[in-house]
Amino acid sequence: MSGHTLFVGEGNFSFSSALSKLSPENKITATCLQRQEDVKHEGAAANIQMIRDSGGAVLFGVDCTRLEECASLQGAVFNRVIFNFPHCGRKSGVKKNRELLKKFFLSCVKVLDEHGDIHVALCNGQGGTPADQPMREWQNSWQVVAMAAEADLVLSSVQPFKSEEVESYKCTGYRSQDKGFHVENALVHVFTRSHPYTTPVRVTMKEIVGDQRVQYYVPIELSDFMTRDFLCSDSVHPIKLVQDYVVNGLEERCCITMATKPPPFLLNSEQRQTASLDGDDVTESHCYEIQLLRQEPLTQRVNETELRCQLAYLGLREKHTDPIESCVKSGSTTDTAVPNKSKNGRSVERLHVNPTGEYRPDKATPDVHKPNEDTSGVERPDVDTEKGSVGVFFVLRPSLLPQMEEMTVRRGEAKERGDLQTGKVVPVEEQIDGSHCRVNTGASIGRMLGISGLVFRDVPISPWAPPVFHQLLLRGLFPAACQPITSLGQTLERLLSPHGVSVVKEAGCLYLTAQPMGAVGRVFASVGKHAEGWVQVTVSLNLDLIASCLFSLPDWRLLWTRDPCFSKCFDPCLPLHPPLGEPQPSMPLFRQPSLFSRRLSFDVSFWKGPSAWDDRKFHALAREACLGAVEKVELVDFFSRQEQQALRTSYCYRVTYHSHSHALSHTKALELHRRLESLLCSHLHVTIR
Repeated sequence: MSGHTLFVGEGNFSFSSALSKLSPENKITATCLQRQEDVKHEGAAANIQMIRDSGGAVLFGVDCTRLEECASLQGAVFNRVIFNFPHCGRKSGVKKNRELLKKFFLSCVKVLDEHGDIHVALCNGQGGTPADQPMREWQNSWQVVAMAAEADLVLSSVQPFKSEEVESYKCTGYRSQDKGFHVENALVHVFTRSHPYTTPVRVTMKEIVGDQRVQYYVPIELSDFMTRDFLCSDSVHPIKLVQDYVVNGLEERCCITMATKPPPFLLNSEQRQTASLDGDDVTESHCYEIQLLRQEPLTQRVNETELRCQLAYLGLREKHTDPIESCVKSGSTTDTAVPNKSKNGRSVERLHVNPTGEYRPDKATPDVHKPNEDTSGVERPDVDTEKGSVGVFFVLRPSLLPQMEEMTVRRGEAKERGDLQTGKVVPVEEQIDGSHCRVNTGASIGRMLGISGLVFRDVPISPWAPPVFHQLLLRGLFPAACQPITSLGQTLERLLSPHGVSVVKEAGCLYLTAQPMGAVGRVFASVGKHAEGWVQVTVSLNLDLIASCLFSLPDWRLLWTRDPCFSKCFDPCLPLHPPLGEPQPSMPLFRQPSLFSRRLSFDVSFWKGPSAWDDRKFHALAREACLGAVEKVELVDFFSRQEQQALRTSYCYRVTYHSHSHALSHTKALELHRRLESLLCSHLHVTIR
């Protein structure tokens, strides 16, 4: 232990004296509530002298609930604050001791370093956490986690209080006497500052979809998800680690080519109508409809550099053919128009080259407005009509399937054009997945094209139903004789079953499930035109839920925390999947940033007029208002009543607040709930009961 340590509530100063000898490099300030002449504990004088001789300071008459008022502590900042066995004295009950802890924490954070910690030693059972054995009933404990949360502190760890390792330590002060506390099985609770909550801001996105340049507002409850870029090439985020782990494992069965540039977030009306989402169990009710702020036709001409970028995006990297020779001459700088339509009539996405020739990928560009802006007054295009909006023709992609279908078709067409230059005729089955799907002498059964990225689902708030998650989609065309669904399922089972994922066969498909989250993936035969004897197989995986399984995360929301300490919990070099028959690699251990956080529930009841009620709008506002701290929303009651020739309906929702990454006190949860009530009144025009 090094730095500057503050001890509060000392009795005979034996603990601080012992640590001053064990850690001479650590600067110690020891304090007690009593005046110097009132400190008469046995050995106190010798311990005080020991602290001073080692360069430490001893202060008397210091109230640990008013540290900022102590003149001797003005301007001081401590790396660690230690409070051993706090007690109000005499026969004080649990309520008084809770209040003591609460006031101590609120005062302590004013003298604590930003990255410092607080150690509070309590007798077994007092803390009211599962670490106590036996654990007391919550109402009979000191509720130490809840009291610390009032000061925006989280419980980072719980350690045994090893008094035997502290030489000459003698516990005193029990009921203000020279008697000691029962330190057997006592626990040290370590608290650190909570990462602040992220306030949602309005984000405007600009991107190219088909042959249109569009601009739109992201639904404000999704704004914090849009620009995190967890899957970039140099990422060590758990979601990227899991994607690499799965892809490397599946490459034992097939060669996988991942698309390197992400497609747009939006799907246009044509893509919605022509592409099937059945394979991902997505319905229209799951789609976030988007009203455009601006829409204009794209009339762009491109040169050879851009065409090469487009073909690279499609994964065409074969050295023996140059598909762009049919469009431009080698080395030419003359701009050439890109065809607007493919053979199936779908729009072709665009990639950009700026005037200097620099390549710009076709991806969404966000504009974030006013980081500290209060969003309670922001117009919501998904709730109220946006002035000047173009109309609802687009949705945030609920699945990557439509864009996967478009990519495979376009890739086949581009390959066909390229092979015509060399006079080679490519079978249909090879055009679709861009590879030669022939069974070789090894274990490989073919090749697959892969794409990954964010998808958006407008789903009710529940513990394991994220509105945004990273989807990994793999598709390939295989000889039916290889039984590719079974083969891929066996590989996935070997990869994931040690982490609680089961593979279940149902109606010709394989479902990947885990408890308690439910479905985490699917392997199924895709509908498509291909030669007899061939089957097109798609693997769809929810990377967020699989990461929660592999790293034993208690909540998918932890993956989205902005706490920089989160990424430090993971090994940046996840071991590759071993060959068959070798031991399964152990996954990196995860240390939860907030232990034993408490759930808090509040009900909200309101009257709604005769207009139709949309339950999804309530859930959207709950996500916006509660800053990621809402875990579950339930409709517990509703009834209708005729009043003055108008029918009014009362709804009652129960909102459960819970966070594994942030401090969530009763005060903070109530503040979030009041914010929700305010948004309900202003946006949905309800009357709170």
